[in-house]
Amino acid sequence: MNIPGQLILASGSEIRQTLLRNAGVPFEVIVGRIDEETVKDALVAEGATPRDIADALAEGKARKVSMKHPEAMVIGCDQTLSFKGRLLSKARDKEEARAQLQGMRGERHKLLSAAVIYENGEPKWRHVGEVRLEMKNFSDAYLDAYLDRNWDQIRHCVGSYMLEAEGVRLFSKIDGDYFTVLGLPLLPLLAYLSERRVIAS
Repeated sequence: MNIPGQLILASGSEIRQTLLRNAGVPFEVIVGRIDEETVKDALVAEGATPRDIADALAEGKARKVSMKHPEAMVIGCDQTLSFKGRLLSKARDKEEARAQLQGMRGERHKLLSAAVIYENGEPKWRHVGEVRLEMKNFSDAYLDAYLDRNWDQIRHCVGSYMLEAEGVRLFSKIDGDYFTVLGLPLLPLLAYLSERRVIAS
């Protein structure tokens, strides 16, 4: 079934849906399922940067949904974490999360949030937002307690933190847009939707 003139978010992320809903943007959700790990591994093998990987994954999701709903405007999104120039993937378990957070403790890293819009099976707009974050030199005791309290909520989060929850206590400094931290470069996206008269301005 086509959804003519409809705006589709090709993401199952609750926080991205909440951000758009709170901004008063009408949209439908149709998750664009792609084999993220295979795509990511291939791009890493080719030497792609974390920024390029975020952009490619967002595009892949938008393209997949756009092929089935060509008349709709489809937003694909993805987020990557760059630590010392390399891609840091989601931790597979609590022990790996602990090791990752210990490695990033007292250091800076970047979050890259990509959004790509497809129409008629073709990319029409793209943006990759970047945020630089500096972690505190927190204790092992706090880290263990943090993981015990929050693991169920953060297990699917890159970096093993949610900045909108207790994860904010891990940081000493954040340079960049809050919405980008949450996984969506919302302000540039709203500007484009306004320019295209999808939303009023």
